[in-house]
Amino acid sequence: MILSPFVSTAAALAGAAAVFAWRVQESRTAVTLRKIVIPPLGMATGFSMFLVPVFRVPLLWALVAFLIGAVALAYPLLATSRLERAGDAIMMRRSKAFFAVVIVLAVIRLAARSYFDRFINVEQTAGLFFVLAFGMILRWRASMFFEYRALRAEAFE
Repeated sequence: MILSPFVSTAAALAGAAAVFAWRVQESRTAVTLRKIVIPPLGMATGFSMFLVPVFRVPLLWALVAFLIGAVALAYPLLATSRLERAGDAIMMRRSKAFFAVVIVLAVIRLAARSYFDRFINVEQTAGLFFVLAFGMILRWRASMFFEYRALRAEAFE
């Protein structure tokens, strides 16, 4: 099962477009604990790709990818999105720069994938960038979780 770089890139672009459309729709409804927690839990099932030997990467590479996602790439998401009270509901308030940040992050990931595809196989690149994206999403959603809990606690004071 060898993927061509074209198929991998097309899948990444389709995935980015789907996430972008989902985020637009999601921003129109109230944030719930379930909406915060389920995406990273669902995404975690992707780690099953590493059961297939061709996707496996050294643990150090995976750790570095996770840390780059969690530390560097999550920061713009954290800086451009906030939770706020709207009556009894908690809503996501995104700055006008949020979607630009999402697009720039996708472009950075796409360019980096093209670079790494020269040195490691497409499947390993996909695995590393999955781990990177998971680190980014996990940190962002963890921050949202704590912000959500604080806003809920204020409501009961």
